[in-house]
Amino acid sequence: MERALSFEIIRRYRRGPTVAASASWPLSKQPLTVLFGPSGSGKTTVLRALAGLDRPDEGTIAFAGETWFDGARKVFVPPQARGVGLLFQEGAVFPHLSVEGNVGYGLGRLGRNERAARVNELAGWLRIAHLMRRRPAELSGGERQRVALARALAPRPRLLLLDEPLSALDAPTREALRAELRSLLERSGVPAVVVTHDRAEALALGDRLAVLVNGTIKQVGPVQEVFSSPADVEVALVVGTENVLSARRVGGGDGLVKLRAGTADLVAVDPGGVEDEAFACVRAEDVVLEPDDGGHLTSAQNRLPGSVASRRDEGPLVRVFVECGVRLVALVTRQSAERLSLLPGRRVVASFKAQAVRIVPRPS
Repeated sequence: MERALSFEIIRRYRRGPTVAASASWPLSKQPLTVLFGPSGSGKTTVLRALAGLDRPDEGTIAFAGETWFDGARKVFVPPQARGVGLLFQEGAVFPHLSVEGNVGYGLGRLGRNERAARVNELAGWLRIAHLMRRRPAELSGGERQRVALARALAPRPRLLLLDEPLSALDAPTREALRAELRSLLERSGVPAVVVTHDRAEALALGDRLAVLVNGTIKQVGPVQEVFSSPADVEVALVVGTENVLSARRVGGGDGLVKLRAGTADLVAVDPGGVEDEAFACVRAEDVVLEPDDGGHLTSAQNRLPGSVASRRDEGPLVRVFVECGVRLVALVTRQSAERLSLLPGRRVVASFKAQAVRIVPRPS
């Protein structure tokens, strides 16, 4: 039987929200799943329920054919019996133990030689061997997270759960560790569920994305597929599709559908079954800005003349807001923004391909 994780849980909070989340996915292929959503969407509630740290009010949780929780049958497998490894934001390493003591903490049932061999194995491939005699207070944030990951992996867990594992780190450390956390998790061979609200983290770490909105899992699928083809407008907004345009169908043919958003006419690939009223979703990075001077013609079916309304500088990138019959957001490099003089009032043409327009239905 293929290993799979499935859950259908309800957790009610007094004077607070209700999390009602359900999903199922295999673990043998695409082993890294990201629970993605804004703060307060229920990600940590789901993770704590999977770990056995919280007991849902109703529902079921099953792993590899084993029932971990069944509210109706009053089944509840405690955390220590689930074989789950945990890694939290702060790492939660024991301050009174050395790095060696932290890594080996969960290996008390092993003999001394076997325990030492496992600790040294993890220290080697997590590159913390030179830190073994230090205490956590002597470590950097990134080093503490490496130690915490080694400790979580040491008992050879069946499932690894990571709750915002990089969010407590400073930006340079977070970016450096993000780049290698994926390979570390792959090398461990342990299927993992990672909670994050950071888009770059989700793209870097996950094989699969499960999007939570208001306590409900709205879409599960390959990371790139969910980001590029959100199932509905709520998912589109959560995954960062900046342009979610209210539109109505005005025609179509030859595999294309014509839409009107505001006073702008758009062309999209016809996915079939498009209702008269829908949302047209376009990622900001798919919008190309050009001077409105008649040059630089592209093959893009959508070319909307307009003017820059405002801009927001974000480090090496600039988010440009354009009025072109509808309000569009484009994401360009700072170099391009300066070269094109993208300041308020600047006349531009916003263009994007028909394939870049994702049509999602309006909620009924």
